[in-house]
Amino acid sequence: MKQMLKKVLKRLARPMLQEFNSALESHFKDEAAAQKTLMQQYRLLASKGHEWLPSMRDVGFRKYSQFEEDGILLYIFSLISPINHTCVEICAGNGRQCNTANLIINHGWWGHLFDGNEQNVKAGKAFFSQNKDTFLYPPRFTKAWITAENVNNQITQSGASGSIDFLSLDIDGMDYWVWKAITVIEPQVVVCETHNPIPPDKALTVPYDPGFVFESENYRGASLAAMCKLGREKGYRLVGTHRFGFNAFFMKNGVGEAFFPKVDVASCVQDPFSEIARKERWPQAKECNWQEV
Repeated sequence: MKQMLKKVLKRLARPMLQEFNSALESHFKDEAAAQKTLMQQYRLLASKGHEWLPSMRDVGFRKYSQFEEDGILLYIFSLISPINHTCVEICAGNGRQCNTANLIINHGWWGHLFDGNEQNVKAGKAFFSQNKDTFLYPPRFTKAWITAENVNNQITQSGASGSIDFLSLDIDGMDYWVWKAITVIEPQVVVCETHNPIPPDKALTVPYDPGFVFESENYRGASLAAMCKLGREKGYRLVGTHRFGFNAFFMKNGVGEAFFPKVDVASCVQDPFSEIARKERWPQAKECNWQEV
């Protein structure tokens, strides 16, 4: 009798399990749902204790970012609370490959994007206006050549001000000077590109030139040490980089310190890519016109 009852229960349960598995598979084909599930897993691990959490080097992945920033940002904003889900990106390209697109598309963030190339901006506006998740209220995408003189006005005109969650900065030139000039927003997290051929003990940047266009891979931007020094002045600490060592993540002091303590510059540039850059490119780059800060 018991065996017969088990068989009946199995027959009844089979369609239910099949339906559950089908729903689960459908759920994880939805990238937004999968990412939000991953966020809950990070929070669950955090509740068990810091020792359960992965390192920043283990959480990176790319959906829209150029490298693995999407995964690192997902991890960060799983463990710190967003203020208003607002992000600003300076030099966002065409929006299809940038650091804010995943947050905007898959997590409903409000975006303020800038790029100096008219075709990039046109393509970006079309991309977000045609996306099912952003067509109703796409990010503000502004054509502007960003300088230290106009950055605050451009951000304000776009509609961002005060405390926001995220600033992405990748200008390939005046990154140090533009971040230094920004006063109208106070992001919780800042990601900026740094120039990894420069040794970790040298705080160097390209001198300020609002019309600067980089013509050599050896001469652009600022060193990680320079951006860390500027970050300290503005109330931020370095919390890590992606695995190639040149895209750096800064966090506002007082935010997420239990999960994201300050790290030193040297520990972030021990990867093979950065070591080769210093060995092969710094001998030529050091002859360029750098400004110590």
